[in-house]
Amino acid sequence: MPADASGPLAQRLLDAQVAFHLERLTGDELAVTVARLADAMLDAVGGYQLADLVDAEALKDVVGRGLTDVPSSAAVAGFVDLGREVLRAGPAEPFALSDVVDRAQVERLLDEAFALTPLLERALERLTASPQVGVAASRYMGRIVGEVVAANQAVADLVPGLGGLLSFGTRAAAGVVGAADRQLDGLLADTAGRGGTLAVRRLNKIVVETLRDPTTREAALQVWDLIAAAPVRGLGDEVDSAEVDGLVGAGHDLVITVLADLRTVAFAHSVVDGFLEAFGGYTPTELLAELDLDRADVVADLVRFAPGVVEPLVESGALERILRAELAPFFDSAQVTELLGD
Repeated sequence: MPADASGPLAQRLLDAQVAFHLERLTGDELAVTVARLADAMLDAVGGYQLADLVDAEALKDVVGRGLTDVPSSAAVAGFVDLGREVLRAGPAEPFALSDVVDRAQVERLLDEAFALTPLLERALERLTASPQVGVAASRYMGRIVGEVVAANQAVADLVPGLGGLLSFGTRAAAGVVGAADRQLDGLLADTAGRGGTLAVRRLNKIVVETLRDPTTREAALQVWDLIAAAPVRGLGDEVDSAEVDGLVGAGHDLVITVLADLRTVAFAHSVVDGFLEAFGGYTPTELLAELDLDRADVVADLVRFAPGVVEPLVESGALERILRAELAPFFDSAQVTELLGD
């Protein structure tokens, strides 16, 4: 064969190979090709453990970039806006929560939550170290006492003579405290911190004892029954959009800051190490089984999604250009020129 004939022949071979692959990636052949490739890939990696297929450091880099870059991206902001609109609009057909949530599961969740009361008690005890929490607790307890006194006064006013007596006692107590203010100033200043701590502990005790009371569980279940019976609708009629936007925006900014922190990234890296330690000895096929994912279903899903991805590329000619760009260097190589020349 003349040397100058190798060029046109190589071009014809390239055209034939591109056409061959395009035919396998269009029409009914696409499903067959995708299924065959997916099965072949799963068979190929089925003999290797995940630890041999995945580079831990590379995976950590991907996870780190995902935490630092993705949450602040325009796409995530769009997803947040979409989620906000979905919550406003609600489901297309309102439904009751009782139709999708089993009451027995709610009871179990409440029982498990109330079982954590000792943990909550220990957490609340730590609040006694905060002076501001002490001040807030003191004011809260003071308001409760004030409301009780006001309620008792209202009831006493209905009984002839009792209302005046209660008012006199209250004024007398206030007068005594007022007269003793100057003597008590120093004492109160010294004991303000301890008084705040005492108020916090009393408030904590009220919260904990309330949670331990069996009546609280029944009350929570009654609240659930009321909520579960009401149809689930959007929040558009209940919440002002500007208020929701501000809350969602502040929450999104908080998530961005937390996830981008180096300590959060380090924690995510430890999760990667833990995952590979726990599942690194599994093959991809075994991991699918552990996740209760049937291999045939995975292949079928790939076949189902393939037309939506491949067909637009075929129709636009982009897939042909990609194939030609990948295959052309081979037919233009010196080895092929030499073979065709021979």
